Amino acid sequence: MKRMMKKGIVTRLMIASIMSVSLTGCGAMEKSTSTADMSVAEYDNGSGIIYEDACVEVEAEAMDMAGVTMEEGGVTDFNTEEYHAETETAFAKTSVSPLSTFSADVDTASYSNLRRMIEDGYGLDEIPEGAVRIEEILNYFDYDYNLPEGDEPFGVTTQIADCPWNEENKLLAIGLKSEEIDFSESGSSNFVFLLDVSGSMNDRDKLPLLQRAFAVLAENLTEKDRVSIVTYAGDDRILLEGVSGDETEEIRDVLNDLEAGGSTNGSKGIETAYELAEEYFIEGGNNRVILATDGDLNVGTTSESELVELIEEKRENGIYLTVLGFGTGNLKDNKMEALADNGNGNYAYIDSLGEAKKVLVEEMGSTLVTVAKDVKLQVEFNPEKVSEYRLIGYENRRLDVQDFEDDTKDAGEIGAGHTVTALYEIVPTVEGDEVESDLKYSETVTNGSNEWLTVSIRYKEPEGEESILLEYPVDESSYTENPSDDWKFAAAAAEFGLVVTDSDFQGAASLEHVKDVLKELDIEEDEYKEEFYDLVKKLIKNS
Repeated sequence: MKRMMKKGIVTRLMIASIMSVSLTGCGAMEKSTSTADMSVAEYDNGSGIIYEDACVEVEAEAMDMAGVTMEEGGVTDFNTEEYHAETETAFAKTSVSPLSTFSADVDTASYSNLRRMIEDGYGLDEIPEGAVRIEEILNYFDYDYNLPEGDEPFGVTTQIADCPWNEENKLLAIGLKSEEIDFSESGSSNFVFLLDVSGSMNDRDKLPLLQRAFAVLAENLTEKDRVSIVTYAGDDRILLEGVSGDETEEIRDVLNDLEAGGSTNGSKGIETAYELAEEYFIEGGNNRVILATDGDLNVGTTSESELVELIEEKRENGIYLTVLGFGTGNLKDNKMEALADNGNGNYAYIDSLGEAKKVLVEEMGSTLVTVAKDVKLQVEFNPEKVSEYRLIGYENRRLDVQDFEDDTKDAGEIGAGHTVTALYEIVPTVEGDEVESDLKYSETVTNGSNEWLTVSIRYKEPEGEESILLEYPVDESSYTENPSDDWKFAAAAAEFGLVVTDSDFQGAASLEHVKDVLKELDIEEDEYKEEFYDLVKKLIKNS
């Protein structure tokens, strides 16, 4: 396995929890047998769990239930988090494959989850394979890109400069930015809070944080909004149905009364949530299910493929989806990402109340209001200028060339105020290279042309069914030896991702270089970019 899980604390907490039941009546214990009143340290002497001889059998049984084993000197790891590792995109020859096609992505869960790991002390070798998606690191941050012009839903910015980790290559940055809106002045919203209250949510970084996060959201709703609350464990329950958004106290009371327990039948909850969203559907409004969970479904529809099939059926009704992940130790990132990607939605990971405020308050428009759906990008490279290219990240967003013009093919959604960043590492064509193309950049067109590539974008309006095409040629005027701070920051974020994922294409990339680049940028007024700088330094120290 390429990456290992974080050691120690998760194992001890799990065993302590199980032993709170298993050790009842074990008289040989000198300490209290109730873990509710004991810290992990009271169990742990630095080499495992403290127990007396008479309790060895019970303790061993508890460890077996937790899925861990005792080794000399301590305990092995316990962690059931699940991630989906994708094959990294390799370089493509322009003369053979001049078109690169992918779906827009505005998810940020991977970055905040990675931040949690680094804050918890993870080093490079302990970050799970598949947990890091470079595009989600890039898209966590805001950039000063061009704003939309005319009726277009987003502005487009392009810039090319020398690649920081491979001096022989160039790095192309493509940036999209939609217009920000004041959520209080947006159209009416119909929200269904779909909340996981199963036993796996009974940790302080799960249900208690969930309750606080949704209370913060409730404080920002108004009388024009409608709120329903559905919970699910072994079965689903409707706790609120279509109440006015200004009934803040009632909404908060319901949230405060939530308790965790039981199995996890998430598919049943999804069915009920979409039924409520349809019942209170607002024509021309923002209709959305907001799912909050650790993703640990164990009853009903549970597999990733089955969940994708279920959610694909639901996305055709004009109801969007936001997935919020919570907790550690058994986070099912793969299932939550699959739900968001296939359900006209976005996926964020909430590791703190601060992140909840960022996602649900500061970025409420971009998180909860869609301005363009099924957004696809296709880049055609000119073989006279570009010999090879490689899209960085977006591995699970890649599309076939024919998917670009296929309006039945689902793609990503962009919210109000969202920025989308994509980076390509480019190998320039040198004189004497063989050049072939039967598309736009055929020999008759490219002879003497200054264009390096063309960025084409297809999107649908939020309630539209036919896509709209936009095209943006990029010529040599986009190349600069002095790129913008936005370009430098995005390049540093990508370089960070290459190192963390142990990319086959990282070249001379290093965390030290990322730190040096960030140190020189003026990011003091952006708390999230400044936090990223601190995170890079912590990972260097951890590793």
